[in-house]
Amino acid sequence: MSQTYDKLMKCYKSMKKKVKFKPEVALILGSGLGDYVKQVQVEATVAYSDIEGFPVSTVPGHKGRFVFGYVKKVPVVIMQGRVHYYEGYDMADVVLPVRLMKMMGAKVLFLTNAAGGVNSDFSAGELMLIKDHISSFVPSPLIGPNIDELGTRFPDMSDIYNKELRVLIKKAAKKLGIPLQKGVYLQLTGPAYESPAEIRMCRLLGADAVGMSTACEAVAANHMGMKICGISFISNLACGMTDEPLSHKEVQEAADRVAPLFEKLVTESIGMIGKSLKEKKQGKS
Repeated sequence: MSQTYDKLMKCYKSMKKKVKFKPEVALILGSGLGDYVKQVQVEATVAYSDIEGFPVSTVPGHKGRFVFGYVKKVPVVIMQGRVHYYEGYDMADVVLPVRLMKMMGAKVLFLTNAAGGVNSDFSAGELMLIKDHISSFVPSPLIGPNIDELGTRFPDMSDIYNKELRVLIKKAAKKLGIPLQKGVYLQLTGPAYESPAEIRMCRLLGADAVGMSTACEAVAANHMGMKICGISFISNLACGMTDEPLSHKEVQEAADRVAPLFEKLVTESIGMIGKSLKEKKQGKS
Protein backbone atom coordinates (compact mmCIF):
# COMPACT_ATOMS: atom_id res chain seq x y z
CA MET A 1 0.00 0.00 0.00
CA SER A 2 1.41 3.42 -0.98
CA GLN A 3 2.04 6.06 1.67
CA THR A 4 -0.44 8.40 -0.06
CA TYR A 5 -3.20 5.79 -0.09
CA ASP A 6 -2.45 4.73 3.46
CA LYS A 7 -2.81 8.35 4.63
CA LEU A 8 -6.06 8.75 2.67
CA MET A 9 -7.51 5.61 4.28
CA LYS A 10 -6.57 6.84 7.77
CA CYS A 11 -8.39 10.11 7.09
CA TYR A 12 -11.38 8.21 5.70
CA LYS A 13 -11.62 5.94 8.74
CA SER A 14 -11.26 8.95 11.05
CA MET A 15 -14.02 10.80 9.17
CA LYS A 16 -16.38 7.80 9.18
CA LYS A 17 -16.17 7.67 12.96
CA LYS A 18 -17.39 11.26 13.13
CA VAL A 19 -20.13 11.40 10.49
CA LYS A 20 -22.31 8.85 8.65
CA PHE A 21 -23.69 11.31 6.10
CA LYS A 22 -23.40 10.24 2.42
CA PRO A 23 -23.11 13.19 0.02
CA GLU A 24 -23.81 13.19 -3.71
CA VAL A 25 -22.20 16.55 -4.52
CA ALA A 26 -18.89 17.88 -3.18
CA LEU A 27 -18.52 21.67 -3.17
CA ILE A 28 -15.25 23.54 -2.60
CA LEU A 29 -15.78 27.15 -1.53
CA GLY A 30 -13.34 29.70 -2.92
CA SER A 31 -12.64 33.22 -1.67
CA GLY A 32 -15.86 35.15 -1.06
CA LEU A 33 -18.06 32.07 -0.62
CA GLY A 34 -16.91 31.22 2.89
CA ASP A 35 -20.33 32.13 4.32
CA TYR A 36 -22.28 30.04 1.82
CA VAL A 37 -23.01 27.46 4.51
CA LYS A 38 -25.69 29.84 5.82
CA GLN A 39 -27.71 28.66 2.78
CA VAL A 40 -27.30 25.02 3.79
CA GLN A 41 -29.47 22.76 5.95
CA VAL A 42 -26.51 21.63 8.04
CA GLU A 43 -26.49 18.10 9.42
CA ALA A 44 -22.89 17.88 10.68
CA THR A 45 -19.54 19.69 10.66
CA VAL A 46 -16.03 18.30 11.05
CA ALA A 47 -12.98 20.52 11.53
CA TYR A 48 -9.97 19.56 9.44
CA SER A 49 -7.88 19.57 12.61
CA ASP A 50 -10.08 16.79 14.04
CA ILE A 51 -9.27 14.40 11.18
CA GLU A 52 -6.16 12.31 11.74
CA GLY A 53 -3.41 13.32 9.29
CA PHE A 54 -5.54 15.86 7.42
CA PRO A 55 -3.83 19.03 6.04
CA VAL A 56 -5.09 22.29 7.56
CA SER A 57 -5.72 25.47 5.53
CA THR A 58 -3.69 28.50 6.65
CA VAL A 59 -5.24 31.14 4.35
CA PRO A 60 -7.09 34.07 5.98
CA GLY A 61 -10.85 33.79 5.43
CA HIS A 62 -10.76 30.00 5.02
CA LYS A 63 -12.42 28.43 8.07
CA GLY A 64 -11.03 24.93 7.61
CA ARG A 65 -13.87 22.45 8.05
CA PHE A 66 -16.21 20.08 6.23
CA VAL A 67 -19.90 20.88 6.33
CA PHE A 68 -22.42 18.11 5.60
CA GLY A 69 -26.01 18.94 4.77
CA TYR A 70 -28.61 19.65 2.09
CA VAL A 71 -28.86 22.26 -0.65
CA LYS A 72 -32.30 22.13 -2.31
CA LYS A 73 -32.67 18.63 -0.81
CA VAL A 74 -29.44 17.50 -2.48
CA PRO A 75 -26.99 15.88 0.00
CA VAL A 76 -23.72 17.79 -0.15
CA VAL A 77 -20.33 17.91 1.51
CA ILE A 78 -18.74 21.35 1.52
CA MET A 79 -15.12 22.32 2.01
CA GLN A 80 -15.22 25.62 3.87
CA GLY A 81 -11.61 26.50 3.11
CA ARG A 82 -9.34 24.61 0.71
CA VAL A 83 -5.70 23.59 0.97
CA HIS A 84 -3.29 25.25 -1.49
CA TYR A 85 0.02 24.06 -2.93
CA TYR A 86 1.64 27.40 -2.03
CA GLU A 87 1.05 26.71 1.67
CA GLY A 88 3.91 24.23 1.47
CA TYR A 89 1.97 20.98 1.28
CA ASP A 90 2.83 18.14 -1.08
CA MET A 91 0.42 17.96 -4.00
CA ALA A 92 -0.87 14.64 -2.65
CA ASP A 93 -2.02 16.51 0.48
CA VAL A 94 -3.57 19.33 -1.57
CA VAL A 95 -5.88 16.87 -3.36
CA LEU A 96 -6.43 14.57 -0.38
CA PRO A 97 -9.70 16.38 0.54
CA VAL A 98 -11.12 15.78 -2.94
CA ARG A 99 -10.24 12.11 -2.78
CA LEU A 100 -11.75 11.87 0.67
CA MET A 101 -15.03 13.45 -0.44
CA LYS A 102 -15.25 10.94 -3.30
CA MET A 103 -14.72 8.08 -0.84
CA MET A 104 -17.51 9.54 1.31
CA GLY A 105 -19.87 9.06 -1.64
CA ALA A 106 -19.75 12.26 -3.74
CA LYS A 107 -20.24 11.70 -7.46
CA VAL A 108 -19.89 15.34 -8.56
CA LEU A 109 -17.18 17.88 -7.68
CA PHE A 110 -18.27 21.53 -7.88
CA LEU A 111 -15.22 23.82 -7.79
CA THR A 112 -15.32 27.56 -7.11
CA ASN A 113 -12.52 30.11 -6.86
CA ALA A 114 -11.56 33.74 -7.15
CA ALA A 115 -9.38 34.36 -10.19
CA GLY A 116 -7.65 37.13 -12.10
CA GLY A 117 -9.15 37.96 -15.47
CA VAL A 118 -6.73 37.47 -18.36
CA ASN A 119 -9.25 37.86 -21.18
CA SER A 120 -9.48 41.54 -22.13
CA ASP A 121 -13.23 41.11 -22.73
CA PHE A 122 -13.77 40.25 -19.05
CA SER A 123 -14.52 42.74 -16.30
CA ALA A 124 -13.87 42.53 -12.57
CA GLY A 125 -16.95 41.20 -10.78
CA GLU A 126 -18.05 38.75 -13.49
CA LEU A 127 -18.52 35.00 -13.14
CA MET A 128 -16.86 32.53 -15.51
CA LEU A 129 -17.94 28.96 -16.19
CA ILE A 130 -14.78 26.87 -16.49
CA LYS A 131 -14.80 24.92 -19.77
CA ASP A 132 -11.19 23.65 -19.58
CA HIS A 133 -7.96 24.23 -17.70
CA ILE A 134 -4.18 24.40 -18.02
CA SER A 135 -2.43 22.66 -15.13
CA SER A 136 1.05 22.35 -16.63
CA PHE A 137 2.65 24.83 -14.20
CA VAL A 138 1.98 22.83 -11.03
CA PRO A 139 2.99 19.23 -10.27
CA SER A 140 0.40 16.66 -11.26
CA PRO A 141 -1.20 14.93 -8.26
CA LEU A 142 -0.89 11.69 -10.26
CA ILE A 143 2.93 11.68 -10.41
CA GLY A 144 4.48 8.60 -8.84
CA PRO A 145 3.26 5.00 -8.71
CA ASN A 146 -0.39 4.86 -9.74
CA ILE A 147 -2.86 4.12 -6.95
CA ASP A 148 -4.95 1.52 -8.73
CA GLU A 149 -7.61 1.67 -6.01
CA LEU A 150 -8.34 5.26 -7.08
CA GLY A 151 -8.10 5.17 -10.87
CA THR A 152 -6.29 4.24 -14.05
CA ARG A 153 -2.64 5.08 -14.76
CA PHE A 154 -3.41 7.32 -17.76
CA PRO A 155 -6.81 9.01 -17.25
CA ASP A 156 -8.50 10.76 -20.17
CA MET A 157 -8.85 14.53 -19.76
CA SER A 158 -10.89 15.38 -22.88
CA ASP A 159 -14.05 16.27 -20.94
CA ILE A 160 -12.65 17.12 -17.50
CA TYR A 161 -15.29 19.85 -16.94
CA ASN A 162 -18.33 17.76 -17.79
CA LYS A 163 -20.40 19.06 -20.71
CA GLU A 164 -23.73 18.00 -19.17
CA LEU A 165 -22.94 19.85 -15.94
CA ARG A 166 -21.87 22.95 -17.86
CA VAL A 167 -25.22 22.94 -19.67
CA LEU A 168 -27.06 22.74 -16.34
CA ILE A 169 -25.07 25.65 -14.88
CA LYS A 170 -25.77 27.77 -17.97
CA LYS A 171 -29.49 26.96 -17.60
CA ALA A 172 -29.34 27.98 -13.94
CA ALA A 173 -27.64 31.27 -14.82
CA LYS A 174 -30.21 32.00 -17.52
CA LYS A 175 -33.08 31.21 -15.16
CA LEU A 176 -31.68 33.63 -12.55
CA GLY A 177 -30.71 36.30 -15.09
CA ILE A 178 -27.06 36.13 -14.03
CA PRO A 179 -24.52 36.93 -16.77
CA LEU A 180 -22.00 34.09 -17.13
CA GLN A 181 -18.77 34.17 -19.09
CA LYS A 182 -17.03 30.94 -20.09
CA GLY A 183 -13.35 30.25 -20.46
CA VAL A 184 -10.14 28.40 -19.68
CA TYR A 185 -8.64 28.53 -16.17
CA LEU A 186 -4.88 28.37 -15.70
CA GLN A 187 -3.35 27.37 -12.35
CA LEU A 188 0.00 28.76 -11.23
CA THR A 189 1.68 27.97 -7.93
CA GLY A 190 1.36 31.34 -6.15
CA PRO A 191 1.50 32.78 -3.57
CA ALA A 192 2.91 35.82 -5.39
CA TYR A 193 0.59 37.41 -7.91
CA GLU A 194 1.75 37.09 -11.50
CA SER A 195 4.01 39.60 -13.24
CA PRO A 196 2.75 41.45 -16.33
CA ALA A 197 5.02 39.27 -18.51
CA GLU A 198 3.60 36.10 -16.96
CA ILE A 199 0.06 37.30 -17.64
CA ARG A 200 0.99 37.95 -21.29
CA MET A 201 2.27 34.36 -21.39
CA CYS A 202 -0.99 33.05 -19.93
CA ARG A 203 -2.99 34.95 -22.52
CA LEU A 204 -0.85 33.57 -25.35
CA LEU A 205 -1.43 30.04 -24.03
CA GLY A 206 -5.18 30.54 -24.28
CA ALA A 207 -6.10 31.24 -20.66
CA ASP A 208 -9.05 33.46 -19.77
CA ALA A 209 -8.50 33.44 -16.00
CA VAL A 210 -5.60 32.62 -13.72
CA GLY A 211 -5.45 31.45 -10.11
CA MET A 212 -3.68 29.31 -7.53
CA SER A 213 -6.00 26.31 -7.10
CA THR A 214 -8.71 24.23 -8.77
CA ALA A 215 -6.97 22.54 -11.73
CA CYS A 216 -5.01 20.07 -9.59
CA GLU A 217 -8.21 19.21 -7.69
CA ALA A 218 -10.02 18.57 -10.98
CA VAL A 219 -7.23 16.25 -12.16
CA ALA A 220 -7.44 14.17 -8.97
CA ALA A 221 -11.25 14.04 -9.10
CA ASN A 222 -11.26 13.06 -12.76
CA HIS A 223 -8.77 10.28 -11.99
CA MET A 224 -11.29 8.86 -9.51
CA GLY A 225 -14.19 9.04 -11.96
CA MET A 226 -16.01 12.07 -10.57
CA LYS A 227 -17.94 14.47 -12.79
CA ILE A 228 -16.55 17.98 -12.44
CA CYS A 229 -17.81 21.52 -12.93
CA GLY A 230 -16.44 24.86 -11.85
CA ILE A 231 -17.10 28.58 -11.67
CA SER A 232 -14.48 31.29 -11.28
CA PHE A 233 -15.30 34.68 -9.81
CA ILE A 234 -13.24 37.25 -11.73
CA SER A 235 -12.23 39.28 -8.71
CA ASN A 236 -9.85 41.59 -10.59
CA LEU A 237 -8.14 42.06 -13.90
CA ALA A 238 -4.74 40.37 -13.77
CA CYS A 239 -1.44 42.19 -13.34
CA GLY A 240 -0.48 44.45 -16.24
CA MET A 241 -4.05 44.80 -17.52
CA THR A 242 -4.63 47.82 -15.28
CA ASP A 243 -2.30 50.23 -13.49
CA GLU A 244 -3.49 49.11 -10.04
CA PRO A 245 -1.34 46.82 -7.82
CA LEU A 246 -2.95 43.57 -6.62
CA SER A 247 -3.69 42.53 -3.03
CA HIS A 248 -5.52 39.69 -1.28
CA LYS A 249 -7.64 42.29 0.53
CA GLU A 250 -8.86 43.63 -2.82
CA VAL A 251 -9.74 40.12 -3.99
CA GLN A 252 -11.61 39.32 -0.77
CA GLU A 253 -13.57 42.59 -0.79
CA ALA A 254 -14.59 42.15 -4.43
CA ALA A 255 -15.61 38.55 -3.78
CA ASP A 256 -17.72 39.60 -0.81
CA ARG A 257 -19.60 42.12 -2.97
CA VAL A 258 -20.52 39.53 -5.60
CA ALA A 259 -21.11 36.69 -3.11
CA PRO A 260 -24.95 36.98 -3.09
CA LEU A 261 -25.20 36.41 -6.86
CA PHE A 262 -22.54 33.69 -6.76
CA GLU A 263 -24.40 31.92 -3.95
CA LYS A 264 -27.71 32.01 -5.85
CA LEU A 265 -26.06 30.52 -8.93
CA VAL A 266 -24.35 27.76 -6.94
CA THR A 267 -27.59 26.88 -5.14
CA GLU A 268 -29.68 26.76 -8.32
CA SER A 269 -26.97 24.77 -10.12
CA ILE A 270 -26.74 22.18 -7.33
CA GLY A 271 -30.52 21.80 -7.41
CA MET A 272 -30.42 21.05 -11.14
CA ILE A 273 -27.44 18.72 -10.76
CA GLY A 274 -29.21 16.84 -7.98
CA LYS A 275 -32.32 16.45 -10.12
CA SER A 276 -30.20 15.09 -12.98
CA LEU A 277 -28.47 12.59 -10.68
CA LYS A 278 -31.85 11.44 -9.35
CA GLU A 279 -33.26 10.98 -12.85
CA LYS A 280 -30.25 8.93 -13.92
CA LYS A 281 -30.54 6.77 -10.81
CA GLN A 282 -34.17 6.13 -11.71
CA GLY A 283 -33.23 5.32 -15.31
CA LYS A 284 -35.05 8.25 -16.85
CA SER A 285 -32.08 9.41 -18.94
